[in-house]
Amino acid sequence: MSHLLEVRDLEVKFALRFGDITAIDGVSFTLDRGERLGLVGESGAGKSVTGFSIINLISKPGYISRGNIRFEGNKISTYSDEQMRKIRGDRISMIFQDPMMTLNPVFTVGFQMIETVQAHRKISKAGARKIALEKLKKVHIPSPEQRLEQYPHELSGGMRQRIIIAISLLTDPAIIIADEPTTALDVTIQAEIMDLLQELCKSDNMALILITHDLGVVSQVTEKIAVMYAGKIIEYGSTDQVVKHPVHPYT
Repeated sequence: MSHLLEVRDLEVKFALRFGDITAIDGVSFTLDRGERLGLVGESGAGKSVTGFSIINLISKPGYISRGNIRFEGNKISTYSDEQMRKIRGDRISMIFQDPMMTLNPVFTVGFQMIETVQAHRKISKAGARKIALEKLKKVHIPSPEQRLEQYPHELSGGMRQRIIIAISLLTDPAIIIADEPTTALDVTIQAEIMDLLQELCKSDNMALILITHDLGVVSQVTEKIAVMYAGKIIEYGSTDQVVKHPVHPYT
């Protein structure tokens, strides 16, 4: 049985005037349905670039120079941008660090959620609104009908991040890539968001890639850990094994 996601010998370079810089060097890992993987390392380790590579969001001068990425048995690392649009935001969703960078401040939450559903599904506005309400309820947002009519600036940081998670769920993705999803939140709200992500993975059999610099967070949320340093995975295994019996000095 094949893995849901398989990354093999991934290398990403950035073409600069004085030569190519290797940002990701031979990264390999797998992810199965319902599994939670933590990509952990310090700033500049290559965690986010790895996440962006999966959904082909590496901007020029960056490019994938070697390796392959397979999703549901298909080699998506060679897909065109048009082919990737059918997967990106649909079968694979991403949650970014700052919800205010994701949400458009001039449109209501409802407008943005309905637009997202209709971009991926042939559905009426009323049908899309119904799905949006269902997802807001799923992420435990109180008074969801009222939230649909509000603008992002009217919501708290924790509420905005829940909105982003709800948007990522609109198309029932197989994988969510969460890139430092709690960095801008206080500690109490961080714990709530992490609990929510765990709950959603279990209830929907959804896979999660959690990108973070916090080993403590991944030890509580994920089943597998990949420790990254200088563009390489230097330690990879079950969360219990890596946390309790680390082999590499960096870990």
